[in-house]
This record gives sequence, structure tokens and C-alpha cells, in this order.
Amino acid sequence: MTDTIALQGEVRTEFGKGVARRMRVAQQIPATIYAGGAEPAFIALPMRETTLALRRTNALFTISFGDEKRTAVVKDVQRNPVKRIVEHIDFYEVKAGEKIDVEVPVFVEGTPKGAAVAFVEMQELKVRADVTNLPERIVVDVDGMVDGTKILVKDVKLPEGVELDGDAMEEPVVSVVVPEDATESTAAAEPAAEEAAPAAEADAE
Repeated sequence: MTDTIALQGEVRTEFGKGVARRMRVAQQIPATIYAGGAEPAFIALPMRETTLALRRTNALFTISFGDEKRTAVVKDVQRNPVKRIVEHIDFYEVKAGEKIDVEVPVFVEGTPKGAAVAFVEMQELKVRADVTNLPERIVVDVDGMVDGTKILVKDVKLPEGVELDGDAMEEPVVSVVVPEDATESTAAAEPAAEEAAPAAEADAE
């Protein structure tokens, strides 16, 4: 079950770029919680705690503000392109038992055989899961795989209760190949070894 991150916010009643700047100076982040067809809630969140929490992929948040408490996931994060600070967050309210679509980053573990290397072809996979069971990452095991092996979308092992959401099932997620520079190094080493052998025999004579 996904751990829920609790954030304590405040109701936001003022808007505009000037207000947003003052909030950031005061170490707050303006945010909006959308809830289907209902009116969105406008809030201010503590900058440090919220920025740290955003490091978690597909985290589930419990946000308290005024006399309300909402469970939500991150929909969009706006960052300053220069300072890289968070300028605004859009959340989407969710309910227990609800399934949503999320994009999950792909990682590899293990070591392929020989000089082969694993390349991640798809950085993220789109999946559908219960809001209480949102995966933070999908790990593909490449241990012992040989050159030319491809792990397709349909072959990826997903956590229990998580299903793929898309139609590109035959597309490769991870490819195991021997890099060209490794092949060239091996080919160059072979003639050198052959030349060294006769020289060694001559020395022996």
C-alpha cells in the first residue's frame, strides 16, 4: 500500500503574480486542488516540506487546509527554469478505491553477460493502478541476458494490482546489446594477439 504524505496548508484567497512572488519569499508554494466537476481549492503549502515530498514519484498526499482534508496526487509541477524552485503545483483529488493512470520510470538491475550493456528504450511506462497502490518505479532484471535480447512492454513484470495502460505491447522497453566500441576493441585485440604469438615463438628459438 502506498504511504501517504501529509502536508499542512493554508487557504489561499489572493491571486496574481505579485502575490505568488510574496508567497515564495515567505517560503510558501501556491497550489490548486482539482476535484472533477467541483470547484477547485486554492491553497498555500510550506516550501521546504513540499519540495522534499515531490521527490517521491506518484506519491499520495493528504492535504489539510482550513477545516478540510483532501487526498490527492500531483497533476503538474511548474518550476522556475533558472532557479529550479517550485512555483506552482496542481493536484488532483482522488478517492479510496479509485484507479488512475500514471507514468512510472523504468530502471534496470543486474548485469548482462560479457560486454553486453542494457539500454532503457522507454524511460517511463503508463500504467493503471489503485490510488493506494501507485508504483514509484518499475524494475527490469537483465542479469545474465545476452547480446540481442529485448524486453518488450508485454514482458515487463508489474507489481500486483498494477496493469499496463496502452497498446504498444510489442515495443521494446529494454535492449541488451554489445556497444560498437567494445566490439571494435575486441577485433583490434585479436590481430595483436596473433602477432605476439609468432614473436614469442621466435624468442624461444
